[in-house]
Amino acid sequence: METTLRPYRSLLYIPGSKDRALEKARSLPVDAILFDLEDAVMPEAKVGARDTLTAALAEGGFGPRAKIVRVNGLDTEWGRGDVAALEGADIDAILLPKVISAADIDALAALCDVPIWAMMETPLAIFNALEIAAHPRVQGFVAGTNDLAKELNCRTRPDRLPMQMALQTILMAARAHDVIAADGVYNQFKDEAGLEAECEQGRDLGFDGKTLIHPAQLEVANRVFAPSEAEVELARRQIAAYEEVLETGQGVAVVDGKIVENLHVETARKTLAKAEAIAQPALA
Repeated sequence: METTLRPYRSLLYIPGSKDRALEKARSLPVDAILFDLEDAVMPEAKVGARDTLTAALAEGGFGPRAKIVRVNGLDTEWGRGDVAALEGADIDAILLPKVISAADIDALAALCDVPIWAMMETPLAIFNALEIAAHPRVQGFVAGTNDLAKELNCRTRPDRLPMQMALQTILMAARAHDVIAADGVYNQFKDEAGLEAECEQGRDLGFDGKTLIHPAQLEVANRVFAPSEAEVELARRQIAAYEEVLETGQGVAVVDGKIVENLHVETARKTLAKAEAIAQPALA
């Protein structure tokens, strides 16, 4: 389980095989780096990518950014070797692809002692989302929307209507067990307006942030998934109004014509805490 309010507005995939990309990642304004040994690495380069990535991790310099490694599936010839190579590495979590059930998490948990994130990219994963989220080693979900669309044979639409049941199921399970939930990637990395619309939809659904495929997408994701100035100001006024009523013991708290209850104050405090965490120099 995640025990801090570390922001996950932006989670950028970085190929574990490319020294230049790994070096650049050290200076990017990203909340989490998804070091990729799976889809971003060709089969003939996978073994070498382990050495490249572990050397970069040993060198360090990634600052406060969450360091998450996507390994190959344990049913492939590379998966177990990936996990073994990461033993003792300075990482925050391992991201397991093609998760189907909690049994897949058990298999990885037996091989490592770091938190586990699950790629939710198959129909069975969606149906088993609650049991996967309930696993004590699971810290995060990543919606694998490209693979899921292929499995569903659904159309790609700006409103992602064919994907809504899956996205909302991922979120329901994640929220039921206090698991981080990251939205899937937006493939057209030069389409800033489309990315912003999809980030806004993911934010409004309840995702913590967006997985990204290109550094050019960072500004939009960081901005959309951060509390706005108006939201921060409203949160402060809600807390102040509620605390004043508690102190005087009279009436009910009202802000902008709306009653403020304890649940609103809890949300307001989370908003302020998230804004404060984002304001740290390395993440702002």
